[in-house]
Amino acid sequence: MSQTSDPDRFFQTTDSIAETARKAKKSTNKHGSPIPLPSKILAIIPDPAASNRVYVAEAAGTARRVELDTGHKTHIFRGPTTPLTSLAISLVHPTLYAGSWDKTIWSWNIPTRTPGIRFRGHSDFVKCLLTLALPGIELLISGSSDTTIIFWNATTGEKLQTLKDHSMGVLALAIDPLGEYSTGDDSTEEAATNNCVLFSASSDRTILRWRINPLSLRSSLATLLPPPLTPHETSIYALHFSSPSADLYTASADGAAMLLSREHDWTPDTTLQHGNYVRAVAVSANEKYIVTAGRSEDVKVWDVASGKLVGVWWGHWDEVMGLVIVRDQAGKGAERIVSVGIDATIRVWPLDEMEMQKARLEREREEQSIDEEEVEVSGKEAEGSLTVEEEAELAELMDD
Repeated sequence: MSQTSDPDRFFQTTDSIAETARKAKKSTNKHGSPIPLPSKILAIIPDPAASNRVYVAEAAGTARRVELDTGHKTHIFRGPTTPLTSLAISLVHPTLYAGSWDKTIWSWNIPTRTPGIRFRGHSDFVKCLLTLALPGIELLISGSSDTTIIFWNATTGEKLQTLKDHSMGVLALAIDPLGEYSTGDDSTEEAATNNCVLFSASSDRTILRWRINPLSLRSSLATLLPPPLTPHETSIYALHFSSPSADLYTASADGAAMLLSREHDWTPDTTLQHGNYVRAVAVSANEKYIVTAGRSEDVKVWDVASGKLVGVWWGHWDEVMGLVIVRDQAGKGAERIVSVGIDATIRVWPLDEMEMQKARLEREREEQSIDEEEVEVSGKEAEGSLTVEEEAELAELMDD
């Protein structure tokens, strides 16, 4: 235990003091062109209306819409006084939804930022959200630390069904893209009935699948499909379907991200050892790259075909909580990674191998410079110290 007169460091171990110092030093870096926010960022989703904008959820209870190219916070959604954990946007109306620690789901009209329906029904933190448009109704689906999944009428706030098959908190939800109901010309009630499947992931390490029947909007709206999937050793934080293969990617507290193959009944095809609590996973549009992030603070980019690590983006100085991949301002050019975290920053990274190699070399130079500075300081300290012979002579003189 180190000794200090600094009251902020009372009862801290040497390791915790060193960790605080490390984070303080790293927090000044400008990698990823950080966009600072007032509080920890717990979730991020892309803006479906503009590829250069995202929505983020903050621990202070605020949701924001942020312009990536300018850093402007164009819309601020207020009301909650507890952390917001998750976000979703209506597919039908200009409405933003946010899950909260206060056990409710808040909603706002996006253009006016006016609060809308507040959804009440969970008995613990709301952890994940998604919206689903079906014939004649839009669903809001929520997962909670209370172990349940609730289906809501997104327009009226009516609770339609509660699922209770997970034994621990529900952390992630995803709709199978090959079964999601489409609002195009070929939409039929029969197609929606046969093809709509919800995947849910939990702290109980299972992934469950539910067939959604839009013709029954009460107790039989969703039915469980066997068997449960158990690819990970512990909590599963994220589910992400790729395109065009529609394979399923997962992120887990066991330190791994996985690709679960649709063709092989959702068995693991690729396992990526990111390390130490993987919070988020994203996949590039061409399905060439997988991006992972979590407690390690690094954003890692992997080659899908080989499973090899091709790049690491370094900049966050605390746990990364969310990832999305967006295109440039025109929505047609190069893809970019957007990451958010406990360090209260949004950071943007190019999804480009050449840029990743440049970043690797730059980081190596920075580390070498730090090592040289430490050696120099150590050398200067050594200049004022006694040699072994001098210490022995001094001891002899003192004995006399």
